[in-house]
Amino acid sequence: MTDLLLIDTAEELHKLPRTADGPRAVVMTMGALHEGHATLIRTARERAGQTGQVVVTVFVNPLQFGANEDLDRYPRTLDADLEIARAGGADAVFAPAVDEVYPGGDPQVRVSAGPMGERLEGATRPGHFDGMLTVVAKLLHLTRPDLALFGQKDAQQLALIRRMVTDLNFPVEVVGVPTVREEDGLALSSRNRYLSAQERRTALALSRALFAGQDRLAAQAALRARAEASPASDERATALARIGEIRSAADAHAVSAAGTGLPDAVRAAARHVLEEAGRHDPPLLLDYLALVDPQDFTDVRPDFTGQAVLAVAAKVGTTRLIDNIPLEFGAHT
Repeated sequence: MTDLLLIDTAEELHKLPRTADGPRAVVMTMGALHEGHATLIRTARERAGQTGQVVVTVFVNPLQFGANEDLDRYPRTLDADLEIARAGGADAVFAPAVDEVYPGGDPQVRVSAGPMGERLEGATRPGHFDGMLTVVAKLLHLTRPDLALFGQKDAQQLALIRRMVTDLNFPVEVVGVPTVREEDGLALSSRNRYLSAQERRTALALSRALFAGQDRLAAQAALRARAEASPASDERATALARIGEIRSAADAHAVSAAGTGLPDAVRAAARHVLEEAGRHDPPLLLDYLALVDPQDFTDVRPDFTGQAVLAVAAKVGTTRLIDNIPLEFGAHT
């Protein structure tokens, strides 16, 4: 593997030769790299192959920070970032200054995230997604990749980038990479370092809530499958009762009669965990819990089928955290 190149100007980046036999993959970051970013870089290396090229961008984008957010205290750890990029198999790191990305100051023309960008994270952080999409568009132009990899932890961001690439005909494949978690279940984030030990214990409720929703879905889907395999008839219930399966018969018939409502059950299971955490010391202050369609981030209906995203955002102490998991709702008969 060649030595890692550190590039800080667009001119140098444009002179970076492409490999003839493999794709160029880009991983966009705001620095303060951790194992989640390392996983993205390693995945990019795998997708690009040994004949391809991996470029990591490190740029703290001021456009996606609100007036009361943590732009000034956002960690800058370039030396450590370079080591993580090198270990993950990157060929180059593009780490430009703000005036290199925005040479004329704040750009007058920006990418609009549209209605999807106003929901959930967008409602809490007005303008955030416009700023994010604007810099992603610029970095796609500057790096000219074949593949662009983003973490599924930022599910709404990933959905918006995919929509922008489709709507504006960017010639790039967007690859989502599953969320990386610490041993206790907390999703890896550069902001985790701000949590005290007590705050971290409270913050674990985010992932516990998501997995509680996932467990509820799995349990009720299993009951539904059993109900569909066991016709709801008096004869069937009687036969089950005779062999000591009275509870199974009751469960199967109850779920079969319910017909819809799995999304509401999933939300309720997750919310119960979050409400308990709201009574912890320090408390978890819930921003939102939502079960949404990943195509547009609108709430799913009670009879929804297909893939959904269960997403949560909350503040613990002064630190705001987000997390999500994908869920699959099967067709009902």
